[in-house]
Amino acid sequence: MMNDRDSLLRQLHELRSEHRDLDTVIALLVSQTASDQLHLLRLKKRKLLLKDEITRLESRLIPDQTA
Repeated sequence: MMNDRDSLLRQLHELRSEHRDLDTVIALLVSQTASDQLHLLRLKKRKLLLKDEITRLESRLIPDQTA
């Protein structure tokens, strides 16, 4: 169980890091007047997919609690 949790935490860390990196790249492209809009759209879509995956992993790390 701990190995699985460690693996999830490591994966979560990698996804968060990539999400932050994309945020930086997107901000840089937005600030440029001649940026490639298709490329920008693809980066934003990737960022949203990463956020969804981060949320999914975080929910797996929270133990189920019965009422």
